[in-house]
Amino acid sequence: MANRFPTAIDRQVGIRVRMRRLTLDMSQQKLAAALGVTFQQVQKYEKGYNRIGAGRLHQLAEILHVPVSFFFEDFLTAGRTQAALPSYVTDFLTSADGLALTAAFMSISDARQRRCIVVLAEAMAR
Repeated sequence: MANRFPTAIDRQVGIRVRMRRLTLDMSQQKLAAALGVTFQQVQKYEKGYNRIGAGRLHQLAEILHVPVSFFFEDFLTAGRTQAALPSYVTDFLTSADGLALTAAFMSISDARQRRCIVVLAEAMAR
């Protein structure tokens, strides 16, 4: 059997599955049970190592309460596939800390306070 590397679309769909699962605070085990697969299979889906068929994608959309199109939102469809977001953004948004920080940051209503947090983070990064 030939080695198959994940395609950009496989990775994108997996990233979106993971992002939504984490947003719902759902474990891989819980998602796996709802799908009728092992949590290792969910890991492979999320990394893009295993392709997700149309029926399984529809099942995922129902479990995660999103339309099927949600999994493709960051892609342009003008004849070629291209990720709209840089990988560091999707990496951040698919981590538990990234989601928690984003939720906390967006709950701050004062724009000046949010800007202070950005300045602090930029200073810490230097």
